[in-house]
Amino acid sequence: MNDVLEHLDTLRRPRLLIRAARIGLQEYRRDLHLRRLLSCSGTWRSGKALHALIELEETLNLQRREGAAAYSACRHVDILIAMMAEARLLRSTEVADAAEPAP
Repeated sequence: MNDVLEHLDTLRRPRLLIRAARIGLQEYRRDLHLRRLLSCSGTWRSGKALHALIELEETLNLQRREGAAAYSACRHVDILIAMMAEARLLRSTEVADAAEPAP
């Protein structure tokens, strides 16, 4: 999972998109948002969800850069919010796993 987190650390997106996503991060509700963004039911592991969100975000970023008519800044921000939240959750579980003593 470290490769996914390292990939996120190297992403460069417009400052306005990142600021909007950070503001929206406070309202993120995993069960509601992942179901809507990934069009799925059931539960997702953070790593798997993060991979799916990264793929969606890369497509949206390509649309943004090309000036595609289908590009939605609102959806892009929603995906970035979910990516930030899932990365935070993944990092916290990795820290908790590392702190837990081995049997």
